[in-house]
Amino acid sequence: MRPGKLLVGVDIGGTFTDCVVLGGDGRITATKSPSTPGNFADGMLAALRVAAERLGLPFEKFCREIAVLTHGTTVGTNTLIQRKGAKVGLITTRGHEDAIHIMRGSRGVTSRELRKVVHFPESAKPVPIVPKRLIEGVSERVDCFGEVVVQLNEAQAERAIRRLVAEGVDAIGVCFLWSFRRPAHELRVKQMIRDIAPEVFVSCSVEIAPKWGEYERVTATALNACIGPVMARYLGDLDRELRAAGYARPLQITQCAGGSISVDKAMRSPLLTLDSGPVSGVTGSLYLGRLMGCPNIITTDMGGTSFDVGIIFDGEPAYSFVSNVAQYEYFLPKVDLQAIGSGCGSLARVDALTKTLQVGPESAGAHPGPACYGRGGDTATVTDADVVLGVINPDNFLGGRMRLERARSLAAVRRVADALGMTLMEAAAGIVRIAEFKMADIIRKMTVEKGFDPRDFVLFAFGGAGPAHAGVFARELGVRKVVIPQKEIASTWCAFGAASADILHVYEQVDIQASPFDPARVNAALTELEARAHTQMDSDGIARARRRLRFSLDMRHRGQINEVEVMMFERRLKRPSVGALNARFTARYEQLYGRGSAYRDARLEIVTLRLRASAATPRPRLAVAQRMSSRIDPAAKRGKRSVYWADLKKGVATPVFDGALLVPGNRIKGPAVIETTDTTVAVQPGCALAVDAHGNFEIGFGR
Repeated sequence: MRPGKLLVGVDIGGTFTDCVVLGGDGRITATKSPSTPGNFADGMLAALRVAAERLGLPFEKFCREIAVLTHGTTVGTNTLIQRKGAKVGLITTRGHEDAIHIMRGSRGVTSRELRKVVHFPESAKPVPIVPKRLIEGVSERVDCFGEVVVQLNEAQAERAIRRLVAEGVDAIGVCFLWSFRRPAHELRVKQMIRDIAPEVFVSCSVEIAPKWGEYERVTATALNACIGPVMARYLGDLDRELRAAGYARPLQITQCAGGSISVDKAMRSPLLTLDSGPVSGVTGSLYLGRLMGCPNIITTDMGGTSFDVGIIFDGEPAYSFVSNVAQYEYFLPKVDLQAIGSGCGSLARVDALTKTLQVGPESAGAHPGPACYGRGGDTATVTDADVVLGVINPDNFLGGRMRLERARSLAAVRRVADALGMTLMEAAAGIVRIAEFKMADIIRKMTVEKGFDPRDFVLFAFGGAGPAHAGVFARELGVRKVVIPQKEIASTWCAFGAASADILHVYEQVDIQASPFDPARVNAALTELEARAHTQMDSDGIARARRRLRFSLDMRHRGQINEVEVMMFERRLKRPSVGALNARFTARYEQLYGRGSAYRDARLEIVTLRLRASAATPRPRLAVAQRMSSRIDPAAKRGKRSVYWADLKKGVATPVFDGALLVPGNRIKGPAVIETTDTTVAVQPGCALAVDAHGNFEIGFGR
């Protein structure tokens, strides 16, 4: 293997840390190591060491062979969820100190499951990110046109900084009214903090969320400050350890908009890393989908704790621009992912009063884990149900690296069966079906409720548990087929996505303007965004020839507040192309809200101008079979075992295959079970599995 030709992606999950190494010869090496919540860097380095051992390389030599190492991390997300962030102070415009506490009327429960929402009293609010005693108001004012109405009172600002530092804050957020129209006041206060307390982390709204919407902007600023010191310390230590081991290039960090950013930018703007792990699954699916000629993909990632769904339409991922964490809404452009608590570790419980079965959203996690792990858990989970049904072989879990205790699964599921008055197999099948139908429901919300027809899509199933259940929820939706990408590495697909991610920076500028649009005004804003992108990419050391710029506009009917993103196919707006821009807005609006919903005679408004600046990283080379073979290697056949299939309502002696020994062209009729090193594929009765030329498993439904 030639030096510096390895592409490495690492994704830290709640249960396992996944590592994928892509060799210059097309060879793929996937490894797993238990996550280490006390210090996630230990789990990451352990996964890298396992990969080095698999390749027969000393760890230091392995690190020197890496061309690009891209890391997806949940450290920021876990810090916020567990309320273990930094002590944060906030400096804002005098008179607006309470915006972050007033919140929005929805209290951050918008789009949540009804069962969760009804348990929030009307007055319930989350624990404040910043307590009122650590919020300082400073005299200054910029109006909505960007004109300075009141100059910054620097004496007040200095007193505010010194008081917050005396209170022992680790980070300070700075967010002034309409600062995105004129950022000078915020940037001046940032410099003052640097001069007075250089050790304090500073988060400015104009750098993290330069958009209108005071509450969402101040929330983004405070959240970024909250996780800033934790992430800066974690990433800084990790970067130093890797350099000491011989990795000489800048560490790349996956970000929520897709693609990756440099470790330095991630340390300055750690909010960009939230949800970046699941987003990497979409990134990997986008890359593979282009190779396969699949422009429309539903991505599904089922792990131990959650089930994440993303959409790729016409070769581009769907985006959202308002996010939610711990009931706080904030602005940030990100790949649109929806998640529910429906993983293989989801707990199955029977309501004693109503005698109904509930599965999730609570999870057994990694510790104690499902009952079959033998670590003290005694509540049935989806994994336990799969063991009872016979889908999972307890003696060959994770390729035999971990033995499961089937007796514990039987005992846990039997308690559910006794409480419901069912047989053991009926209860196990019920646990699995409830989880699968919940997955189908969240996919409908991501497709049908957003103007997409699932029948126009291919469904990618990955994560440790996804391939075992995709056949059911995909058939329920009517998708064309299911793809389990790259066979045995499907369970580490997010790590593959990290390894295949491009460098990406997203820039936004709010400039509300009504039609008829002035191209000169639009182009001036686009030029400013482009200049910012080139400055950043110059510092990244990216040659101009590698840079790709894509512009878009958030538009709406004048008088409305809901916006839709409209892509620009030109670098600058010209007067003759204004009509085409308006037509694209109408088409996108009616795709989302229904045919005829757009008011074509209404004036339109541009609200936000956006630039996605990307640069391709070295591409993984996936081997394509030159010859297809229908002959199944006899060594791939592992005999039969009894599996209970809910559709048949009985157990059937089901053939089991070693997925690693199946080759392109092989075809297997269901019912069947395919076992790989890190996952199990269930081929339902009436379905068939084939291995395509790219080495993916494909499940068809015989329609």
